[in-house]
Amino acid sequence: MRRLQPFTRGVLLLVAASLLAALPATAAVRPPRLQYEMFTLPNGLTVILHEDRSTPIVHLQLWYHVGSKNEKPGKTGFAHLFEHMMFKGSKNVGPEAHISFISSVGGQVNAYTRDDETVFWQTVPSQYLPLVLWLEADRMATLRIDQETFDREREVVKEERRMRVDNQPYGRLTEILYDHAFTTHPYKHPTIGSMADLEAASLEDVREFHRTYYVPENATLVISGDFDPAQARQLVDQYLARVPKAAQPVPRDIPMEPEKTAERRVTVETPWPLPAVVVAHHITYDGHPDSYPLHIVAKVLTDGQSSRIQERLVYKEQIAAAAFGGASLIEHPNLFFVVAIVQPGRTPEEAARSLIAELERLKTEPISERELQRTKNQFARDYILSRETVQEKAVHLAHAAVIHNDITTADGEFDIFQSITAADVQRVARTYFREQNRLVLTLLPGRSAGAGAP
Repeated sequence: MRRLQPFTRGVLLLVAASLLAALPATAAVRPPRLQYEMFTLPNGLTVILHEDRSTPIVHLQLWYHVGSKNEKPGKTGFAHLFEHMMFKGSKNVGPEAHISFISSVGGQVNAYTRDDETVFWQTVPSQYLPLVLWLEADRMATLRIDQETFDREREVVKEERRMRVDNQPYGRLTEILYDHAFTTHPYKHPTIGSMADLEAASLEDVREFHRTYYVPENATLVISGDFDPAQARQLVDQYLARVPKAAQPVPRDIPMEPEKTAERRVTVETPWPLPAVVVAHHITYDGHPDSYPLHIVAKVLTDGQSSRIQERLVYKEQIAAAAFGGASLIEHPNLFFVVAIVQPGRTPEEAARSLIAELERLKTEPISERELQRTKNQFARDYILSRETVQEKAVHLAHAAVIHNDITTADGEFDIFQSITAADVQRVARTYFREQNRLVLTLLPGRSAGAGAP
């Protein structure tokens, strides 16, 4: 099937959005459910098969249920480091050869690391499924971790941090926010890790992290696309069932964040040109019944130029040069935050008052039916368009299985969103946007980054 060119696809997206916006509340058309087969190998590896013969390609994702939240204080950045290390060779594959093999058959390959998971993926012509399974099995069982490779990749990660975080305007904003918002949970530290922790890491530290988390029982394999299910099962057994079972259970001893009992106001000096104000509240986790109305709250407050904080702070009051935010709904309870970059001539205090006023307004005034329906239409659009490709379908299935621990949510969330009411939105605002649960962080231009005083 020929893929649409970017311009054509963009036009269709606009048409789809316009049509959805015009539909009445009861007219959202439910997309077809994903068909899949799910089983577990004797070594603990979870396997999900989704057959889709629409194009002669197959997509494979291997999710390791490990991210920065599994790291210990003083040993941050290990999960992201292994995103790099996993491409640096194994017993039968040389450094960078994994990528070369995939590229040579016309495929694509990449990986990413987040707070809760590390994901490796490949898309190849259908006949090369055996190659991809062999490559994943070889590096799961026999990854090469030596001092030279470790030292080299550590420097690569440090340079990546400089480029993406340290040398970007406002690049450390979320890092500073999470450092002050969390006291106990590992969400306190960034996924990319700190320079000090990366420099202090030893080879044995890294090897122990790999032995603990990069094991079959901590992994979920998704194969999506053009394949024969019986043959795929045979290939999975042939290559991945032979990987040894972990010597001990994967630890899940992650400290939970204590409940907040009083508002905190913190001021930090940063080497940035304009002040910034962040108002943050601790919220629940992805998949909790309250998480779905919180998604609606995020769209109403922060999604697009017509969102409430943009309209108030940027256009009406002209306090902010930019205003944004969102709900970080992931595996463990996280944050809802809104941000204002303060205009010259206006004060951080004005920005904080306006941000708090918009959060409080949700508690006292139900959102309009128009706002509610617009957000439902946006969700329906996003939900449908995010399941176009075999890669996107694999993401839905894997996320449901790994993060929700319930694969049925890959399809079930559509109906949940369509049934949310304005009263649900007001209820979650009252539940989470409480004064004693609030952090107000002010970032003032200064010479030092990270020095702060309450």
